[in-house]
Amino acid sequence: MNHPRNAARRRTVRLAACGGLAALGLVPWVSHAQGWPDKPLRIMVGANAGGGTDILARLLAEKMGPALKQSIVIENRPGASNTIAAELAAKAVPDGTTLLLATNTGQAVAPHLIKLKFDPLKDLQPVGLVAVVPNVLVVSATSPYKSVKDLLADLQAKPGALKYASSGIGSTQHIVGEAFNLSTKTKAIHVPYKGSSQAHIDIIGGQVEMMFDTTSSAMGQIRGGKFRPLAITTAKRSPELPDVPTLAEQGVSGADIQTWYAMYVTAGTPKAVVDRLAAELAAALRLPDVAARIKGLGGEIQPMTPEQFAEMNKSEFERYGRLVRDAGIKAEGQ
Repeated sequence: MNHPRNAARRRTVRLAACGGLAALGLVPWVSHAQGWPDKPLRIMVGANAGGGTDILARLLAEKMGPALKQSIVIENRPGASNTIAAELAAKAVPDGTTLLLATNTGQAVAPHLIKLKFDPLKDLQPVGLVAVVPNVLVVSATSPYKSVKDLLADLQAKPGALKYASSGIGSTQHIVGEAFNLSTKTKAIHVPYKGSSQAHIDIIGGQVEMMFDTTSSAMGQIRGGKFRPLAITTAKRSPELPDVPTLAEQGVSGADIQTWYAMYVTAGTPKAVVDRLAAELAAALRLPDVAARIKGLGGEIQPMTPEQFAEMNKSEFERYGRLVRDAGIKAEGQ
């Protein structure tokens, strides 16, 4: 027969054990993960509305929100090569409700150019790779340049007279532009903007001559007849722009750079929550309309687990660090 005192003692032991687990942060997070998410989510975007990152963030929010049974709000925080949004995500409460949709601009390039108040490798947990897209060299549809050869003739004749836009210091557009300068031994002047959409206005207006934009943000202007694409910066042509030759096909090497988009969450978020986010992201990317939209932007979906993408993220961080050092690329004023 169980004595009441013994039963009370067993309850005390169980409670003490639970208290020990709670001290390790296990019990609360286990129960939290089971009922997660219990409030709306937000996706931080380091660029203005209308750019490639914003387009993909809204597309994913539209699909992942219903699956998670919560609303997902997009917060655009442009500037500092996408790192303002990244810092906000890095310093958020690690409960899985603050996400970051970022590119290699903020996660792999900018940290080697800008002094940050967070560590992109330690303070942000990779969730998964969303898409990989090529960059495309574009000029205004009214520009006199019909080919890379035309552009190079002016660049060589008037060093420093032409300007190229980017979505910010340390962006892949910036990196491709400097690689282009180096490989062609020319000098186009870098003009950074807070996102591609602002740069588009000046390209169309003729204030800036060219831009090495991502296909995801430039495709709308190309199809709308506002941009003339001159070259794809990757090793092979884009299926969405099959008539546009690569830079290599036009005699320019050393500028084979693409842009990737990925989802992150605040470091310290419970693994069960990270895995849930990764599963919902993967499910969204498998939807035919999402895949078609990304393909239409010139992108390619490359499914990865959080662990696989974490390895790629670290490798890309190191790769771009070497590129920045080897090319001598520096942020303005440094």
